[in-house]
Amino acid sequence: MRYRLTFVAGLALGYVLGTKAGRERYEQLKKCARQVAQNPAVRNTAETATQQGRVYAGKAVHVVTEKVGDRFPDSLTQRVRTFRTRTVATEEDDWGTSNT
Repeated sequence: MRYRLTFVAGLALGYVLGTKAGRERYEQLKKCARQVAQNPAVRNTAETATQQGRVYAGKAVHVVTEKVGDRFPDSLTQRVRTFRTRTVATEEDDWGTSNT
């Protein structure tokens, strides 16, 4: 319920700001967001966070697989490759890209 209320409040706030400010304010906000996104410090931080997230997700998958992997039904085990192989992750992910 809390998330619905937050979403509705954000939607209402966005609508009110959008209608009052108009296109000019929208363009100003868009330009500011683009400048922040292109900032090298922000890009480096985002890349670092992405890499750390991949590392932690990989560790979590292996921990969960080792602890509860044998308890899953066969139908689920056949759909999730990690449960079938039960091997340590290689240097490439499912899409063939490097994790480093």
